[in-house]
Amino acid sequence: MPPAPDAARPLNDRALRYFLAVVRLGSIRAAAEALHVAPSAISRQIAELEASCGALLLERLPRGVVATEAGRLVAEHAQRQQDEATALTDRLRQLRGLQQGIVQICCGAGFLPDLMNALAGFAREFPGISYRIVLGTTDAITAAVAAGETDIGLAYNPTAHADVRTVVKAHQPIRAILPPGHEMTGHRKPVSLRSFAYEATALLPPDHGIRQLIGRAEANGGFRLIARLESASFEAHRQFVTAGMGVAFLPEFVVFPELRDKRVTALPLSDPLLAEAMAHLQVRVARRLPAATETLLHWLGERLLALHPAPSLP
Repeated sequence: MPPAPDAARPLNDRALRYFLAVVRLGSIRAAAEALHVAPSAISRQIAELEASCGALLLERLPRGVVATEAGRLVAEHAQRQQDEATALTDRLRQLRGLQQGIVQICCGAGFLPDLMNALAGFAREFPGISYRIVLGTTDAITAAVAAGETDIGLAYNPTAHADVRTVVKAHQPIRAILPPGHEMTGHRKPVSLRSFAYEATALLPPDHGIRQLIGRAEANGGFRLIARLESASFEAHRQFVTAGMGVAFLPEFVVFPELRDKRVTALPLSDPLLAEAMAHLQVRVARRLPAATETLLHWLGERLLALHPAPSLP
């Protein structure tokens, strides 16, 4: 039975903060470690919060907890309250004429060189703003944006999420990245992924979004690529190709310096799944963005190579 509501007590800010951490992390113990408090303190605050709401907010599972329907409503309220507090602090800074703040960015590792180039110019323009960058898979990036754990997400070919809004997107098809002197260099028409079935290739790990797209193209075509290198490191893929060891399959923005310096060649692929992939700049739906985040968002949308459509080849 849910507890009877306690209308005399407003919702406690600390209890809401603790509860939001538990919902995000999936367990009281994990939230306690993240917040540097005792698990008993979090349990006590959540019990008081349930008494105030007159509803059970968490469902206990063998390996953690999940929010009940009432819990999801309370978590949404807690997130809005947290966003409003951040917006208030930001507005007060603006009244004092300060261009300061910390912007949190979650992105795929392939975006990192492009992102750092864009941030270099932004840092000169806005020296008071700092950045916290976390790398993640496509699904992890979208989840972090939806949960309010990051301000800006840069994701490659994400799936739709009700709590995430794409601000800018651009076609960034997966290309075959060829080493110097490859026999297909200068090929004038797109080729199928199957064309590389007997060549040495560099592939990302199975849980990576690009590898999953390639896996679907392999399944559709009834063939398997030969993975001479499997690595989550995009730098390893770049080195693999420039050293003449084989072929990689990446969006052009990941290897832009190598393409510019003619150390590799990008060949378009005819497989529809690989040709339609897109890069997305994401924020959470209905969130009032702090000025620092809003300014950086526009800056990245205008300057990131990944957010400008890759040219048609040839």
